[in-house]
Amino acid sequence: MKRFFKSVSVSAAIVLFTLLFSSYAITFKEQYYKLYHVHYQQYPDDVMENIYWLERAVAADFANPQFALTHIKDKKDWEKYRYLFMMHVNLKLIEQHMRLGRTWDKKIAYFYDAPWKEEYLRDLETAERCYRAGLYYWTEAKIWAEKANQSKFKFLYLTGIQNWEDESYRIDRGELNYEKILNRELARLQKVKESFIAMDENTY
Repeated sequence: MKRFFKSVSVSAAIVLFTLLFSSYAITFKEQYYKLYHVHYQQYPDDVMENIYWLERAVAADFANPQFALTHIKDKKDWEKYRYLFMMHVNLKLIEQHMRLGRTWDKKIAYFYDAPWKEEYLRDLETAERCYRAGLYYWTEAKIWAEKANQSKFKFLYLTGIQNWEDESYRIDRGELNYEKILNRELARLQKVKESFIAMDENTY
């Protein structure tokens, strides 16, 4: 655990150095989003860094439409682009919180884990907080997807961000439902917690 927080501190220092001494100011949503990246092997500090960039992307302003992540030809394109962007970033925040939660998620409570019962329970609480944060971002993603799926956009497709369009379509159809996934993980986690709580000096 100490090693984890040390590595996060190092990452935070690197981020601060980059912001202070980079050749240009990072100001807009699109710039922060471009700093998000998925490693082949994603360690907790990588996930924390991604969450930081994505949350900054949520809070920042949009760049001028000419610097959007797809071609924008008119105000209607621009409006739908903004809705899709916000939906997509919130979906990525869910994915990152799920990855982070799995770091502390003990899938099964084996009888021989009893000597470390309290440590595992603390880890499970951390995993639970990550999954519940994912539920918050799912609520946000659904709001933006609903805006992107308004009838006035029925025949408008931004082909440069087709994967975002696909995400919006799948949410609208109920094919993509992180609430169901996260609640399933939380229910399973609760059972693991209960198994640990039931352990006593006779368990092992």
